[in-house]
Amino acid sequence: MSDNRANRILGGCVIILALLAIFVWVPNDTATGMVLKQRGRLSIGDAMAPMLAFGLIVLAGILIALEKRDGIPAAHIVRANISFLAALIGVFLLSMSLIRWSGPLSVLMAKALGLTSQDYRNLRDTVPWKYVGFVIGGTTLVATLMTLMERRFTWRAVLIGLLAVVGLIIIFDLPFPDLLLPPNGDV
Repeated sequence: MSDNRANRILGGCVIILALLAIFVWVPNDTATGMVLKQRGRLSIGDAMAPMLAFGLIVLAGILIALEKRDGIPAAHIVRANISFLAALIGVFLLSMSLIRWSGPLSVLMAKALGLTSQDYRNLRDTVPWKYVGFVIGGTTLVATLMTLMERRFTWRAVLIGLLAVVGLIIIFDLPFPDLLLPPNGDV
């Protein structure tokens, strides 16, 4: 099988699965549409995040299908591939742990120092507490992935991670006052 044909098959499979998710899974698994309008107020619907994610997966499938690999042989899995995958899994586990626990731990420290008397659950939708886990974990995710790709740590990676997180906050948190950034809805 030629590399171009393999890419077309893989890209096609990715596109089909993502479209099935967009048109079958998401509508049947969410209570609201992408945007919810109640009493004149717009808020993010349950389907917004999964629809955007699957839309990006469709775009990735298209890019895979259109990729040309002239004369490059197919890669084989080697120990370095497995090590890299293990490092990626470690980065994601670390980042998700930081996203989940940075906020509650920062409130515990603030409580110990007498800066607040409330629990994290009561503060999870107030500035700065609602951003702590998202900023620390998100910045760590982006900066660590960049460090892994570049094989060296740079403060530029940290700055890009911080700017990416601030951009997500501007896009998702500021226009929708009822939205709780991860993981605050689960805490």
